Amino acid sequence: MEIKSNESNSKIEQLRREYAREELLEENVSKDPVDQFATWFEQALQSEVVEPNAMSLATAGSDGNPSVRIVLLKGFDKDGFRFFSNYQSRKGKELDVNPNASLCFFWPELERQVRLEGSVEKISREESEEYFHKRPRLSQIGAWASNQSEEVISREELEERFQKLKKKYEDNAIPVPEYWGGYLLKPSSMEFWQGRRGRLHDRLIYVNEANEWTIKRLAP
Repeated sequence: MEIKSNESNSKIEQLRREYAREELLEENVSKDPVDQFATWFEQALQSEVVEPNAMSLATAGSDGNPSVRIVLLKGFDKDGFRFFSNYQSRKGKELDVNPNASLCFFWPELERQVRLEGSVEKISREESEEYFHKRPRLSQIGAWASNQSEEVISREELEERFQKLKKKYEDNAIPVPEYWGGYLLKPSSMEFWQGRRGRLHDRLIYVNEANEWTIKRLAP
């Protein structure tokens, strides 16, 4: 049965969840946002959040038009937040011309979000190769089989290419494609969001000013 748009919109308008699990106060957070992220990430792991390392990555090209997609965080420390991709994908091309991006983690089980903004740079080839060889073998083949973001004539064509490469490397180590590797986002700001009752959410943002982190509270 076809659902009319106005009926669907009515159901959407009625979707509502009251947030009341936790609070986020200045006196209870770390002075360093990466330490605070580590605390929240560990709590997400302990709470069995589904793919806690899944994050939205927003980029924009020279035309200013934004694009966003889900990627996976593969490591973080004081230097920044790491993820991997095809350098020739849309995100890769946009980062070439505009090396600024934003990340967003959403952990609904904990009623939390974390938003990061900063500059992005490629990591070393050695580090990219080290991670590539830790990936499942089929994922390594997939990196060769997929010209990410390019048009594909059919699913069959993609599968055929994958099977040929699988046979080619059947008894051999799989090299790292030149067009594949890692990125490091170096945050200039990090915002921590905790859902609260009545939509009076807690928002604390860390801003890097003269190489020091300053904590500010934002209105929800």
